[in-house]
Amino acid sequence: MKVNTGLKNTFNILAAVLFSTVAFVFTAYGLSYKSLPFISEHFMLLLSIAAAVTFLLGLLCIIFYVFNLQALFRLVFCTLIFLDIGAAVFFAICATGLITKINSIQALRDYIADFGSWAVVLYILFCFLQVIILPVPGSIAVAAGVALFGPLKCTLYSFIGIVLGSVVAFAIGRWVGYKAVKWIVGEDTLEKWLKKLKGKDYLILSIMFLLPMFPDDVLCFIAGLSSMSWPFFLVMIVITRAISVVTTAYSIGLIPFNTWWGILIWVLIAVIILVAFWLVWKYSDKIDKFIKTKLKLKR
Repeated sequence: MKVNTGLKNTFNILAAVLFSTVAFVFTAYGLSYKSLPFISEHFMLLLSIAAAVTFLLGLLCIIFYVFNLQALFRLVFCTLIFLDIGAAVFFAICATGLITKINSIQALRDYIADFGSWAVVLYILFCFLQVIILPVPGSIAVAAGVALFGPLKCTLYSFIGIVLGSVVAFAIGRWVGYKAVKWIVGEDTLEKWLKKLKGKDYLILSIMFLLPMFPDDVLCFIAGLSSMSWPFFLVMIVITRAISVVTTAYSIGLIPFNTWWGILIWVLIAVIILVAFWLVWKYSDKIDKFIKTKLKLKR
């Protein structure tokens, strides 16, 4: 028994060291390409930050494990795993030169256009990956699509890629994320918080998907952890994504970012959206009760 415990302790500590080392190595090699001027100018600073962060996470992982702080250990351990994935993706886009193609709308447009007839397939794939792994805001992807295909075709292509990516992200949250969170915080704690959110998650998450200021891609993973059912998610994501993509595709040409009045309008829109969400969050119980009452009356 003691032998098994000793092997388990050694394995966990070595795993923490390994994951922190892998994260640093991938990040360091990615930075070494100096693909962007910012990376080239601040290479040593970024490398030092990467070393400090990965070393600190590895050290915390070991400390939490030694002192039997299992929830904190598992949280940091999962953070290291996600950091490894992010570092590997960062290394890949730096090594292939893709990072220089996606840092602006025009560069992304030129990169996709070079593929000729395959541009549509590549663009849909890009929108799909943008939801799952690529650190690119959806607005940039849609803006590039508008410049490349026009608002109508961009709406169609973006919608296909983003919806497919959203479904996969929800599936990951439902089948993998739940188990990971349960492993970190414990099943009782997770179920307790899910019960507290139950009844509100449908309304709140739907509103957040509809409003453009919130990270829809992250919300897909979160929705997978909630009590939201597959049928509701599929209907909701089709409707909300359609509205957001159409709005973004056509508003880019109508409200410019390079004029004072255009920037003012976008700021006002952002403020209105935040206020609207705050009101929905504050009065969510009353709104939910009102909706359920109306639906009951209609029946």
